[in-house]
Amino acid sequence: MKKIVGVLILAMIVITSGYAQEKTISKIEIEGLKRTKESFLRRLIKVKEGSVYDSLKIATDVERLNRLAGIAKATSTIVKKSKTDYTLKYSIVENFTIIPGLRISQANNDEDVAFRVSAFEFNLLGRNQIIGGFYSRDVFDSYGIFWEAPFLFNNKFGFGINYQDNVTFEPIFINDNQEEGTDYRFQNKTFQTFLSYEFNFHNRAELGFLIGDQEYEIEDNQINPGLPNQLDATNFSITSEYEYNDLDIDYQYVSGFRNQANFQYIFNSGGDGFLEDAFVGTNDLEYFIRVGEKGNLANRLRLSYTSNENSPFAPFALDNQINIRGVGNTVDRGTASVVINTEYRHTLYEKDWFVIQSNTFIDAGTWRTPGNDFDQLVEGDAIRFNPGLGIRFIHKRIFNAVIRLDYGFGTGNNSDSGFVFGIGQFF
Repeated sequence: MKKIVGVLILAMIVITSGYAQEKTISKIEIEGLKRTKESFLRRLIKVKEGSVYDSLKIATDVERLNRLAGIAKATSTIVKKSKTDYTLKYSIVENFTIIPGLRISQANNDEDVAFRVSAFEFNLLGRNQIIGGFYSRDVFDSYGIFWEAPFLFNNKFGFGINYQDNVTFEPIFINDNQEEGTDYRFQNKTFQTFLSYEFNFHNRAELGFLIGDQEYEIEDNQINPGLPNQLDATNFSITSEYEYNDLDIDYQYVSGFRNQANFQYIFNSGGDGFLEDAFVGTNDLEYFIRVGEKGNLANRLRLSYTSNENSPFAPFALDNQINIRGVGNTVDRGTASVVINTEYRHTLYEKDWFVIQSNTFIDAGTWRTPGNDFDQLVEGDAIRFNPGLGIRFIHKRIFNAVIRLDYGFGTGNNSDSGFVFGIGQFF
């Protein structure tokens, strides 16, 4: 009996001694900051001073910091002060985050030049807030202003608000006739606000509402007996977004998986039966793989659906700035779509902050046009397949500073080829 008691006492001493020898983070240092507030980063990271050393939590915090727009690269080191006392150091390389933007393309009327200029600050007040706006002209003038603070209230709750007045030249197609669209001046004024919540490192959600006014006005000499000359509607929408993010970002290289789902239910007042109450949903599934030291394989699957399946004023456009590079500007519309984008990015040259990447891609998609069944998605006439080549010029220390130029080769009957220019990776 005495031996058993002795063994138990010895075991308790060993266990207690083991706990006493646990590594403790007594101090956290953050170096390299210029614009980003240290207090903001300390609120964001999960490892706190006085906590037990946990390599997984530290690695997760490094990933969290690397996802911030204001940070180009974050690393961590552990400095041993004693057997149980450690200092955790985060080294930060900041991004330049005041980003102007310019996009030039052919206008939707195939005659004029369209352009979009913008300016955004992605690290407002050093707290990763976004503020900015744009002005564009695509036959008509449009503008928008935005403010978003993902961590406004604490390290989980955020808030966003925006106003847009978009006036565009929109072709509307009926009877699957992609050659003879009826042209409208489309004005869409929207005010949106939302709350965001981060459940954990991988999962976040948004919930909000949108109030809008829509007006379609047919262009001169475009009378079509199957379409209205003018259409007006006021709408109220409940908007939501859910994102699962498990991406690891290392400058121009990305690896991992992300899924982003957007759902909206629109209550329409007016619209003369063409713009009815509708559910609209889009889901983007992205998967990135590092290939060797200089390669990156990027994949995206986009699924889209609206319940207003008979209206020719369908929400999903076939457009080379959105889904299939090279097809042209708004060449078709659909009430459901499946789009797959796959591209291989390879670093050709890298020195200090400057990178040149080549890009080889395949864009493929299929659309269900208004009034048709889901069977149309697998019919040959509805499928678009465009392979292509491109190049990227990248500044590693300016957020989203990627100048993109691609050329998509059309395949099959009635296919189009063309250049697509933009800022930022295509996805």
